[in-house]
Amino acid sequence: MLRDITIGQYYPTGSVIHKLDPRVKLAGTFLFIISIFTFKNYPGYIVSLIYLGMVIFISKVPLKHILKGIKPIIFLMVFTAVIHLFFTSGDDILFEFYAVKITYAGLKKAVFIIVRLLFLITGSAIMTYTTTPNQLTEGIEKAFGPLNKAHIPVHEFALMMSIALRFIPILMEEADKIIKAQSSRGADFEEGNIIKRISGIVSILIPLLVSAMERAKDLALAMDARCYHGGEGRTKMKPLRYTAKDYISYGIILVYMVTSVAAGRFI
Repeated sequence: MLRDITIGQYYPTGSVIHKLDPRVKLAGTFLFIISIFTFKNYPGYIVSLIYLGMVIFISKVPLKHILKGIKPIIFLMVFTAVIHLFFTSGDDILFEFYAVKITYAGLKKAVFIIVRLLFLITGSAIMTYTTTPNQLTEGIEKAFGPLNKAHIPVHEFALMMSIALRFIPILMEEADKIIKAQSSRGADFEEGNIIKRISGIVSILIPLLVSAMERAKDLALAMDARCYHGGEGRTKMKPLRYTAKDYISYGIILVYMVTSVAAGRFI
């Protein structure tokens, strides 16, 4: 299961989307996420599905790889959908058995929440699949650069995000090693009651937390040894510059926002 977590990992394919300015991909991702939470009916989600499918096709990231990253959150999606399905009140009752009642409003909310989570995870994953951590850091720092005038440490926030993304595959690999080490000593994480399973998870989390703290300490010492003191006065070997394909991409994003919001709210 841990190997199925692919969000935050770069997947190089050399596609057009990989070569876009990271600011374009950040803007597209944020606007896409905002749009899917404004829809009140199904046409908006259909437009979003077409747009997302086109982006996946152009990015050349295998669909199997994307679906692999969704597997760890299936339980969360099902659990959230069930809560909305059985605990949303409404006048149009579809099924009723004693205290159990399913309404059309509950069914609609359950479907919407699953679709929103799927689009949210997939859209965010596409950005990380097509953007290296360094590019993402530069894009965030450049896009939110004006906030520096308000004494907001944009560079530090961007650096923290970059480090967090870099640590995801490292921690997953470390957790996999811990699980194999515990299993070789007779630990069983699949059988037993809920208490035994929780205690088994604790035996993984504690050494993983210790390992993460040690890695963070080593990283901090390495940054201090190199006299790191923030982004002030730093220059870029390859500063970000917009090209024609970036402006075209902004135009496509604008067209998507207009059509999707119109379809999702008024059709």
